[in-house]
Amino acid sequence: MLTGKQKRYLRATAHDLSPIFQVGKNGVGEAMCADLMDALEKRELLKVQVLQNCADAPKDVAAELVDGTNADLVQVIGKVIVLYKESKENKTLQLPR
Repeated sequence: MLTGKQKRYLRATAHDLSPIFQVGKNGVGEAMCADLMDALEKRELLKVQVLQNCADAPKDVAAELVDGTNADLVQVIGKVIVLYKESKENKTLQLPR
């Protein structure tokens, strides 16, 4: 579980990132979760864009992504979701305590 201070740090770090995944009308599937887990292992922090044709609300999509990837939800702002998962091999981010 992330503390408020850690979430603030991750939000600031994620500010300049571009979304690398998009959730559309098909929603969240197992293949997407597998791809997200691979990307999280490489990057630790990433953004996901929820497209307008997605039937689910961004908060619901975020909950599905967190369940499917075991990542931590940093924030949902508008239709953008920020996820964090500590990398086992490619650790680049040093979280504040």
